[in-house]
Parts: sequence; C-alpha cells; structure tokens
Amino acid sequence: MTEAQASSRPSSGAGGTRRVDRGSIYLGVSGALLGLSGLLAAAYFLVGGEPSTASAATSERRQDAGPPVADDGGLGKAVETALAGDVSVSAGAITERMRWSDLGAVVDPADLARAGRRSHDLDALRKAGALPVKLDRAKAIAALTALKGKVDRAPVDAYLDLEARAIRDDKAGYGVDVYASLGVVEAAARAGAPAVELATVTLPARTTKASIGIEDISHVLGTFRTEFAVADKERNFNLKLAASKLNGFVLAPKAEFSFNKVVGDRTEKEGYKIAHVITAGEMVDGLAGGTCQISTTLFGASFFAGMEILDATPHSRPSTYVTLGLDSTVVYPTQIYAEVDLKMRNPYDFPVVIHYRVARGEAVVEILGKKRPWDQVAFEREIEEEIPYTSEERPDETLPVGFISLDQPGFNGYRAIRYRKFYKGKKLVKTDKWRLYYKPVKEYLRVGTSVDPNAEIPDEDKAHHLPKAPKQGNGRLVQ
Repeated sequence: MTEAQASSRPSSGAGGTRRVDRGSIYLGVSGALLGLSGLLAAAYFLVGGEPSTASAATSERRQDAGPPVADDGGLGKAVETALAGDVSVSAGAITERMRWSDLGAVVDPADLARAGRRSHDLDALRKAGALPVKLDRAKAIAALTALKGKVDRAPVDAYLDLEARAIRDDKAGYGVDVYASLGVVEAAARAGAPAVELATVTLPARTTKASIGIEDISHVLGTFRTEFAVADKERNFNLKLAASKLNGFVLAPKAEFSFNKVVGDRTEKEGYKIAHVITAGEMVDGLAGGTCQISTTLFGASFFAGMEILDATPHSRPSTYVTLGLDSTVVYPTQIYAEVDLKMRNPYDFPVVIHYRVARGEAVVEILGKKRPWDQVAFEREIEEEIPYTSEERPDETLPVGFISLDQPGFNGYRAIRYRKFYKGKKLVKTDKWRLYYKPVKEYLRVGTSVDPNAEIPDEDKAHHLPKAPKQGNGRLVQ
C-alpha cells in the first residue's frame, strides 16, 4: 500500500482522532442549499401565487372607478349645449337675456362623471337641480358687476320744492348684491331654469319726508320784496350768499330763529366781498355789505306772516330800499362791533319754511306753511317827530380855496311808531306796537383849502343813494 493509499483511509486507535473526508462535506453543503432553494420556491408559489383579499378588493374598486368617464352617453355635450342657451336675468326694473356661459356657468367634470353613471336623462337632472354645472367664480363676478352698473339705482332724497310749494317724497334705491347672487345663479344653472332673479339690497334715502320736519308748504303766510342795483356786482354777490343760508330753513312750532346764527359769520373766509354798508350813519365800504337788505326783506315777510318779533333794530338811518319802519339791520359780533340781530319765534302749532330768491334786481322772501289763522295783517306807521339834519365841513388841501364838494347829502331823522294789526274778517283782534328812532343823516361837505394856483377842480359826478322822504307821516300796507 502506498503512502497515498495509507493516508486516504481512516485510522483509529486508542486515543486517536477521526478524520472526515473533505469531499463528503462539500457534497452535504450542496444538498442543503438545494433543499433550501426548494423551500423558498414553494413559499413563493404559496404566498404570491394568489392575491390576498385586501388586494382583490382594491383591484376591484380601481376597475369600477377607472379614469373620468370618457363615454358619458352624450351627457357632457348636452350640458354644454344647454349652457350655450339663453336665460332671462332680472334685477330691480331691469331684465336682460344672457347665455348661461356668459354668466360663468361651466360643466363640472367631477360631477359629470358621477351623473354619467347615474343617469343620462337631462330633464330628470334638471328637475333634481343636479345638472353637472359649476360657476367660474371670476367670470361670474365680472358678469354680475357689469349688470350691477346697469341695474343699481341711487336713492332719491325728499326735498322741499319751494317754487312749486310742494314737498317731494323720498324714494329708496336698490342695488345688485353680487356675492349673494353667486349662489342664486349657480342653483338656477344646475336646475336649467329659464329665468333667474338676482339678489338685491334696498338703499334707503338719507333724507326722508318725515325727517324734513314740515308737512305742508302750500300756503304763503307772508311775503316781501325789495330791489337792488344789478350793476353793483360785489353787493349782489353778498346778497345771494346770505340768502342761500336762509333758503329752505324750517322753523319748528314755537321755535326761535336768530339771523346771525343761521347765516353765520360774514368774513372773507366765507366768501363775502367789500360793498357799501352804513356805519355810524354814514355810507362807507365794508365787508359783507348788503347783508342788511337780506335781513330787512326777511323781516318784512315775517312781519306779515305773523311771526313773533323778539329782537329787531332799525337802521341808524332810513334805508333806500324799504319803506320807513319795515327795516331790520344786523351786525355780526366782532371785537369792534356788538351783536345786532334779528330774532323771531314761530307762534304757530305748525312749522314754517323760508323761501328766499335773489335774482334780476329783486330780493323776494316767502314764509310758507299751513294757512295762517289771520285774514289780514296790516303794517301801519305813525311819524311823531322829524329831526333836521346837520352839516359838517371837511377841509381838503388838494382842492382850491372856495371849492366845495358834497361827500354825503343829509337826511332828516324820525321818531315813529310802528303797528302790526291782525284781523279776522273785518274785526281787529290783535295789535303789536314798537317805537322806532332813525338818526338824521349828517351832511358832509369837502371844502378846498389850497392856495396853489395850479390846484385843479375835480370833475365829479357822484351818485348819492339816499331814501326818499315819506310822502306823508302815516303809511299803511296790508297782506
């Protein structure tokens, strides 16, 4: 036996170690691996060969839903055709024909898929309000806003039509509520409605007939008229500005009226201009000249309307535009001048309103309201004393010696009594009485004092505005 044969055999002996053949080990490992592969293959076919219950259910749902329905039986086309049709859109007094698509109505794909599976009956979907339609919000808002511009109507305030002596009633306005109308339009579109009424809101008037504070202006309780020179533009402007503060003023029953409070400050800030005014009995230029003619004309109308006279002061000299005894001057309080005001009270149980008009050389006032309780109201004047005027010379160094110029003509003063008499029929039922005093107007003469032989005599053509002397001591006017 060779050495190789001897080494290939197992040896045994006392205390000896058993040797294992290497080829046998490799063969055993290979067999084990082969068996494991079989087990893995069996497990694969056992687990993966058939789907689980959950996977089967998921697969079934996917097969049922699938992608959005492509073949909806023509429902989508039918809805698109319907949206291209007309609808009558109404709001307030406006009705217009529009297409649903112009109102922003479009096909809703998701709803179309569901509706396609349920029913292809367009009429049934209309009756159920379930047409697969939604709104393109931006397009719908744009369309409704455009309609709003046509539909909206501003409220009309109540107002006094003083020329017609009528009270015009207020009228509420209305407007389209764009965002509230979105839901209305969408619901109508889903129902395929032939018409839709947009949501509107009421816009109340700011001034109502009830809030004006007077119910009847159909009667003239008293009126008065004075004249002015149209050519004096600054003074005319002041007349119109002051009258505008009074026109439409409502005086409640038993309420008091103050000319200075209602007309307010007479300053350049308020727009008044320089014009002729009477100051200390002399005609000079001053701010807001002409306001006294507005107060005087109002006084005359209020006198015949039966207003209770609380405070009225005649001018310091008789006026050129009103009969002596029917004037009332006013002075707005300043640091220089104390307040002189025209104050009255409405004695009636109904309100009255002042209607003032200044135009074409006339200032006209009406006191409007219900019918006054008097048949006649009379003005009477009695002159108790006529006071002669005085003269005053004013030296002027620019004029030659001996030349005299009339700066202001004089006018006599008067003490007089003014009466107001109320009649029912021919019966005198009430008399008011006032004592009046008009200072004489001083005559001012400009006298030359210059000895210069070259001093020139001016070419003067002054227009002096003075009242006419009463033709008789007593006077009477009746309304």
